[in-house]
Amino acid sequence: MSAVSPVTAAAVQFDPQVGLENKEKNVQRSLELINEAADRGATLIVLPELAATGYGFATREEAYAHAEPVPDGPTTRAWTELARERGLHVVGGLPERDGVRLYDTAVLTGPDGVIGTYRKTHLWNREKLIFEPGDLGFPVFPTRIGRIGLLICWDIWFPEVARLLATQGADVVCSVNNWVWTPPPLFDEAGRCMAAYLTMSASHVNNLPIVAANRVGEERGGKFLGCSLITGTNGWPIGSVAPPEGETTVYADLDVVAARSAPIWNDLNDLVRDRRTDLYDPLLGYRGGDAFPR
Repeated sequence: MSAVSPVTAAAVQFDPQVGLENKEKNVQRSLELINEAADRGATLIVLPELAATGYGFATREEAYAHAEPVPDGPTTRAWTELARERGLHVVGGLPERDGVRLYDTAVLTGPDGVIGTYRKTHLWNREKLIFEPGDLGFPVFPTRIGRIGLLICWDIWFPEVARLLATQGADVVCSVNNWVWTPPPLFDEAGRCMAAYLTMSASHVNNLPIVAANRVGEERGGKFLGCSLITGTNGWPIGSVAPPEGETTVYADLDVVAARSAPIWNDLNDLVRDRRTDLYDPLLGYRGGDAFPR
């Protein structure tokens, strides 16, 4: 059967560096990489977490200096203008300033402008000293290509996040990341980090593709793990998982709305139908959205 909503997805892995002297270079590099991916046919392009600024803020004051309002800040405008010009859907991460509050935010923009934002819910380590926990819940955004859910980095360790996005009808999840240290070993013999396996697991148990972009490089003593990947509805990577080091972009052809029939594995196993919602709330107590069939 021909694809109903065909896209070429791209997970962009690069090395943005913290520091105001680097911010313009980070954004410019992200635009170059978006253009490179678009030149190769990508129409859904995902950048890492805090792609505009780098990650390792020493103080809240430094984070404020890097942060921007969303959607009216210069980085969101630049990504939006390029998305409109080239007919793309782009997801990227940046620090968001909302009054005196700071959030670790992912922005989804498309050919018609900014579609929506997600503020990181589960904060990792020193992020708790810099950012406020996200207050927008787990929204799923209808788009031209299908319904898109967003998550950020440490969120993938919480299976509820991907499940709630799937239960609200997400067709694909875009995951922006700065994966760093986890209990060793950092990589297995295949060169994959634990976050890659968690992404594969979340994709498998919810039968929906995940486009996961991570950064690489070192910054203020922190080393980032790479391993960007794109999974299919069965949870397995489509093509290769990116290496732990070096800028690269991972591509995969997706039929985004294929997830709407993917939960039906056979006549007797259907991941949506088999949930025991007589024993627990269909949305696990979440009140930010509605259960929506795929």
